[in-house]
Amino acid sequence: MHVAHPLRRFRLPGVLLAIVIAIGVTGYALIDRWDLLDSFYMTIITISTVGYTEVHPQSTAGRIFTSALIVVGVGTMLYGFGVFAEALTENNFGLYRRQRQLERRLDQLRDHYIICGYGRIGTQIAIEFEEHKVRYAVVEQTPEALERLQNEDRLHIEGDASSEEILKQAGIERARGLISAVDSDERSVYITLAARALNPSLFIISRAGRPDSARRLELAGANRVISPYRMAGHRMAELAVHPALVDVLDTLHHGGSEIGVEEVLVGQSTTALGKTLDAAGLLDASGAKVLALRRRDGTLHANPGGELRLEEGDLVIALGTESQLVATAAMLK
Repeated sequence: MHVAHPLRRFRLPGVLLAIVIAIGVTGYALIDRWDLLDSFYMTIITISTVGYTEVHPQSTAGRIFTSALIVVGVGTMLYGFGVFAEALTENNFGLYRRQRQLERRLDQLRDHYIICGYGRIGTQIAIEFEEHKVRYAVVEQTPEALERLQNEDRLHIEGDASSEEILKQAGIERARGLISAVDSDERSVYITLAARALNPSLFIISRAGRPDSARRLELAGANRVISPYRMAGHRMAELAVHPALVDVLDTLHHGGSEIGVEEVLVGQSTTALGKTLDAAGLLDASGAKVLALRRRDGTLHANPGGELRLEEGDLVIALGTESQLVATAAMLK
């Protein structure tokens, strides 16, 4: 929920108080012929009910005017205090401060992922990202999910993820990728279209609830389309047939051992671009083991030989310790 600046709530009480003071100063100046300073002082002590004595003796008309000023002025002051008490009760100051902190964190995000939807799948994605220390922001609009996001203090934006304005607030121009985890295939198509239009190079993963939605999402611009039911069935089948292999791969992927698997993209500025794997030093025995190399067109070279040349857009998948993987990544920077 967007929280306006708390001080904006005091605009009406402030205007009313200014009007009361102006009327009081004008009234004393016209009725009792006091100067502006005395009139202002009398007005202030009257509406604040401090109980000081009158500045000068008053006429009958002046006393009647003072009585009316007390009623109107005290009412205005009580109204102002009521607005202040309401702001404190609703924690407007705290909510506004938290919102400003979220906006600053969003402005600082670079090379992050945008998660659209914070249901069961979106929640698990956020948990996985935090385990891998991946920067992300969540876009959600349902009250229940927003309440959970606030309680968990996770970076988020309230709004429709298919809105270009909301995606811009999430920093889509600076983002590395977007994951559409909403439970509606139609909304996912709109989100994918909007995201692709705003950032043509964005890596987009979309959830497909129905099998026939996968093609529509690909046409909309999704790089990968995931069916949760198909993936769950595939994983259960793999666990039934190859349980040990699945356990080993999970351990490698989630960092449960000293050895892990990492992927490194060969970019345009890579110093090893155009070199063979041997010349780039990627096959040194002391370094990480290169398991596979995937070309931009999808061609996969498993256990590649040293004569294979690196091209822009290649994805190198390596296995090794943390220090070996860091060294291999450094060779491809």
